[in-house]
Amino acid sequence: MTEQQLARPVYVEGDPRDLTLLDVNARFMPHEQFRQLVDNIKRDGCLTSTPLVWNDAGQRIVLSGNHRVAASIEADLRRIGWLEITEPLPRQRQIALQLSHNAIVGQDDPAILKELYEELEAVEWRQYSGLDDKALDLLEKVDVAGLGEANLDFASVQIMFLPDELERAEAAFDAARSTASADQRWLAGLSQYEPTLDALETARAAYKIGNSATALGVILSVFERHLAELADGWFDAATGEPTRAGNAPVETVVGTRELPVETAAALRRAIDRLIADGSVPEAEPWRALDILAADPRPAETQ
Repeated sequence: MTEQQLARPVYVEGDPRDLTLLDVNARFMPHEQFRQLVDNIKRDGCLTSTPLVWNDAGQRIVLSGNHRVAASIEADLRRIGWLEITEPLPRQRQIALQLSHNAIVGQDDPAILKELYEELEAVEWRQYSGLDDKALDLLEKVDVAGLGEANLDFASVQIMFLPDELERAEAAFDAARSTASADQRWLAGLSQYEPTLDALETARAAYKIGNSATALGVILSVFERHLAELADGWFDAATGEPTRAGNAPVETVVGTRELPVETAAALRRAIDRLIADGSVPEAEPWRALDILAADPRPAETQ
């Protein structure tokens, strides 16, 4: 490798849609982080950091800042600025520039990062900072008084989004099972991946949340409020008849997993009376609901 200095890049402004993004980019960005980048650019109305572009005989190729350029397009910016290299670049130099911009970065001092982050009082500015769950976990570890893992009740759950093809799905699951340490593994279709991310993003945006785990808690809370709608899986509301055999979850009948203790006590007393008079088998107390739900009208009026 011989030393070769680049000519000084020039600052250029133009439409980001005129730039060519890399087909192969070692730098990846999670969906949520990209959405945050788009939101930040919309808020600022411009890019606040500068991409590096190579002008290859009129074709402007983004060597560094592909995600920023893509996000600026999605944010509907019509004009951005970038640094442009106009001299010929061998393929080796292009790759070296791309990798160096991705790899040579500073590192945060956790204590200072925590101090600065805690100065952000408004939730929207904390969200704007773009600190992800990994960085926030780092901030928590700075606090020596924090709870240790041994003091927490937790379970590690891994959700895998698999393709429809059986052989590829089985191979992916076997590979994950041999390497992952999750306590449980849940499988979902690959087609459900984007809707899942969209649901998390909607929950984050609605409540101004930066943490994905908290957003998932919001989604589960909304789900709990709509348990009764799951009755569609076994009940035809038009006919009042079940649509399948087997059992149905009780919460899809009453719309809640819990009852007020007064209601529960009254129901328990009614069941005990029916068991005592022999109307309901002791081993099947739930059959009391058949009696409680029986239509009291005479047969000819039903």
